Amino acid sequence: MAEKKRIVIINGPNLNLLGMRETSVYGNQFFEDYLAKLRKQYKQIEIDYFQSNVEGELINKLHQEGFSADGIILNAGGYTHTSVAMSDAVLAINTPVVEVHVSNVFAREDFRHTSYIAPACAGSISGFGLEGYRLALESFLSPLA
Repeated sequence: MAEKKRIVIINGPNLNLLGMRETSVYGNQFFEDYLAKLRKQYKQIEIDYFQSNVEGELINKLHQEGFSADGIILNAGGYTHTSVAMSDAVLAINTPVVEVHVSNVFAREDFRHTSYIAPACAGSISGFGLEGYRLALESFLSPLA
């Protein structure tokens, strides 16, 4: 029997408030509830989860997981548009990273149209709500991954 793939979801600042904050932009589903559904649907994958509002903690987690996990799904929140250090952390690791955003960042303020992280990632998913995480999981299951 094949060993389970291990995918780590890393969520950045303010994503601990999904389901409560700006529901017109981010929806009203709590991330923990959605994560439980993903784990139930994808029993063949070990899905680990980490969230922090602190940039350094996110970078430390990328370093910790970036040489052992089979894939990382990263929603860096606002750090996406500001942090060269987050981009450098993604470049420094071996594990492929898929960038995810709940909202369509290109339909929002101009400053959100630039991602410092995207060029370092295997791909980016934006605007599909929480389903973006499922799409990212599917990308790691693809024979092309």
